[in-house]
Amino acid sequence: MRATEATAWGHAILEGSRAALTAIAANALRSALTALGIIIGVAAVIAVVAVMQGLSGTITRQLDDL
Repeated sequence: MRATEATAWGHAILEGSRAALTAIAANALRSALTALGIIIGVAAVIAVVAVMQGLSGTITRQLDDL
């Protein structure tokens, strides 16, 4: 890759990043609610996996006791 291509590529990334940050700032409430939804969703998946692992261990111990 030549220096001019790298510079053009860097400028394109910078311009895209600026546009993205401008859109996020313009829609702050929407962005915050989206982030909150993602956080809640990830936390819910982690909680379900933890509960399932706990139940799996309990069931395995009970079956071993039989």
